Formats: sequence, structure tokens, C-alpha cells
Amino acid sequence: MNAELLAVAPPESSSITDLHEQYTQVRRQSARLCEPLKIEDYVVQPTEDVSPPKWHLAHTTWFFESFLLTRFQPNYRVYNEQFSYIFNSYYESKGEKMLRLHRGNMTRPSTEEVYRYRDYVDERMHALIDGLATSENDELRSLIVLGLHHEQQHQELLLTDIKFILGNNPLFPVYRKQRVARPTDGIPPGEAYVEISSDLHTVGYQGNGFHFDNEEGAHQVYLPGFRILNRLVTNAEYLAFVDDGGYENYDLWLAEGWAWVNENKIKAPAYWHYIDNQWHHYTLHGLQVVDRQAPVTHVSYFEAEAYARWRGMRLPTEFEWEVACRRSGYEQDFHRLGPANLVDSELYQPTPLQIAGTDLIAAQMIGDGWEWTQSAYLPYPYYQRVRGALGEYNGKFMVNQMVLRGGSCATPESHMRITYRNFFQTDKRWQFTGIRLADYL
Repeated sequence: MNAELLAVAPPESSSITDLHEQYTQVRRQSARLCEPLKIEDYVVQPTEDVSPPKWHLAHTTWFFESFLLTRFQPNYRVYNEQFSYIFNSYYESKGEKMLRLHRGNMTRPSTEEVYRYRDYVDERMHALIDGLATSENDELRSLIVLGLHHEQQHQELLLTDIKFILGNNPLFPVYRKQRVARPTDGIPPGEAYVEISSDLHTVGYQGNGFHFDNEEGAHQVYLPGFRILNRLVTNAEYLAFVDDGGYENYDLWLAEGWAWVNENKIKAPAYWHYIDNQWHHYTLHGLQVVDRQAPVTHVSYFEAEAYARWRGMRLPTEFEWEVACRRSGYEQDFHRLGPANLVDSELYQPTPLQIAGTDLIAAQMIGDGWEWTQSAYLPYPYYQRVRGALGEYNGKFMVNQMVLRGGSCATPESHMRITYRNFFQTDKRWQFTGIRLADYL
């Protein structure tokens, strides 16, 4: 998910008790992700793309305060008027804001104060939810649910930002020891392709639950016959590209990608280190030897596209990806075939293939790594930007970005849908971004 991805959500049918529980669970999860941190970790910002953990905790709290409490809670008293300036992200309608690059300079408010801010807002949000028992305010209920999904987006950003902060520390500190056994004996990654004949296909959100507005507008697209790899590309397969001089062969790269490789001296995916004649990579469990059977992640669009070209293939379009996902048995609101490696697994890294795909169904389409597509991030037919502050981001981000699908090992399960359209610029790779190959029949 990009830095912001907001839309008006439809009302949910959950009870007041359920809404209290959902709110509590989501808010606790943000704090839980920060439990392994040292106090110094909360304020670090190594690059503009990465926000300090303290900022994420406060920004998601500011969202509830700014968009719900000040509007729907009579006589609400803002915790600190200055917080809007430092914890606003990109909402022009909400006034002046601190430059994104300066978030790491913010030693005050303290981390302790940020947690007090969260407690203050949580107490008043629960009172606001209680008020729904005597109210038919569907808009308020929808905004609460939206705020929870907004926080889940930031939970993924929080986890990947923590990885960037720790992974750029020369000590390679462990975020969390492996509490859950990580699968090590995956299925040997044989190569097969799901073939889908040319036809008209319906894409876009078609359910009644929560979704963002960039998923709306279910419509038909004509797709020529295509085939798509039944799993994600592995580290071993990507290593073959590295060993074959893929990063030195200009003919494999888009012009902008070739410039990016040379300007930044890119030689391998992010977090990879060549030590004692062997590739290692930093994980949230510390520095480890690269698992050859696990999916390759932390690659940019440029790298994914170059690898596909090296293989004589291409990346799928986002519509091909969605059609293949439905073909493989995944349903609208994320009922799935077999387990998926999302953040709920607490593995915090991609894992070797556990359920083999076939030439009829594809595996690993949900979880492990976000999959780059060759689709530019553009509006669906009849897309209309929502008016007001909550409509600022989807519409104005629809330029110079590429769509990713499928979620990652950092994505919350309750936040995921097969129609979820993530998007990033072509050079970004601090997220768990991976590769699936495709081609025309």
C-alpha cells in the first residue's frame, strides 16, 4: 500500500460489540509491532520513503481524532493543536504539514507522549462507538471502519519501515526471534503455467464489504490468451539472473532502469550481502543465508521487468493477475485455497512454496510478496474522486506508478482482498515486492 490509499467505505453490518473488538484489536496490533523496538528505534528515518515508527503510531491516531472525533464527538477537546502539523501526511485540506523528509528530526513529542496520545484518543473513540447504539449514522460507522483499514495499511508500512531501519544498521539487529517455526522444506519449485484462453473477463470489486474506491467499477476487459507462472519466482531463479550478469547487461533494462542501476550501483535485491562467497540477506530475524526456494522479494519494478525480459517472458497485467487469481479458486473477500503467508502468520518473511500450483491453478497469489504487474496505476471506468479530504489520494496518485497485487508477509489478513490495488513508483523496493512471470499463448 502506498503512503495513503483512502476512500469512503460502505457501512458494515457488525454489531457495536464487534466494532469495539475490531477497534481494540487493530490498535493493539500497531503497538505490538513496536514491542521489540528500543526507544532509539522509534525516531529513526534513514530515507524519505521510510517514516519513523513513532510517526506511524501518532499519524494513525491523528486520523481518528481529525476525521472522526472533532466532527462527531460534541465538545471534543483536541489533545494537542500542534500535532496536526507534524502528524498530517498529505491532506492539503487539513492545513500546513511538516515535510515528509523531516519526520526523523522530530525528537518531541516523546515516544511516551505519543502512547499517551493514543490512549487519550482510544478512550474517546470507544465512547463514540458506544453512541452508535442509539444512532443510525452509517457515515460514522463507515468512517470508523475506514480508519481501521487505514491503520492496517500503516501497520504494513510500519513493519517494512522497521526492517529498513534495522536492516541498514551495520549490526543487523534481530527484530524478533522466530516464535513460529518457519517452513524450510518447501515443495521443489517446478515450473508450470496456468493457461487462460482469450475472452472477456469481469474485473474489479463485486462484493458488499469494505473496499477502496480504486477497486470500484467492476467492468469487462478483453484479454488475449495468456499463461501465468503458477508460483512466485524464487531466490535461486533470481540468483541465476545475477550470476549471468543481469545487472551488467544494458539490453535487459528499460532506459530509466539502466540509469537507476548505474547511479545507485545496484547489484542484487535490497538487503542482500555477499559474505564469504555466499549470498546472505537481512531479515527481521537477523542476517541469514538466502533461502534458495523462497520467493525473491525487495526488488523494484525495474528489476522485475529486467528479470522477465532475461527469461524471455514479461510481467502480467493487473487484469491477467486478477483473472488467474479467480481461476485458481480465490474468491472476492479472500476465501482461499490453503494457507497464505500474511502478517498473521508472524513469520515476517516469504517462505518456500507449501502448496504446489498446477497448470490449472496458481499458488502463492495471496501473501509472501506483492507482485509487480506491468499495469500503470490508472482509474477504472467511471471512477469519481470522493469529495473532501478523504478523496485526495487515490485520484491524485494515478500517475507515474505501477500496480502491485496479492499482499505480502507484512499484510494483515483482514485487510486483504483479491481486488486490492497497491501501487508504487518503479524504483521502490523496501516493501516485500516480488515477481510472477507471464506471456501470451
